[in-house]
Amino acid sequence: MGHIDLPDVLLHIDETLDHARLKAIEDRLRQEPGVISVAFHDDKPHVMVVTYDPQETRSTRILETVTTQGVHAELVGL
Repeated sequence: MGHIDLPDVLLHIDETLDHARLKAIEDRLRQEPGVISVAFHDDKPHVMVVTYDPQETRSTRILETVTTQGVHAELVGL
């Protein structure tokens, strides 16, 4: 079986969000085709890491999904 490259993208969220709001964004991202995993920590509310399949989605689509949730965010290279 071939190697599958699953990149991570780091999102910086400008707003300071509580756990419930971060969880809602995480849940929305998990609905996105190609998103493999989403991680955030309450002690770093500005950072979210998303692992995705580049054959099914792209980092700009992930960013768009986050910003349509009413927050300001940027992609940060890993």
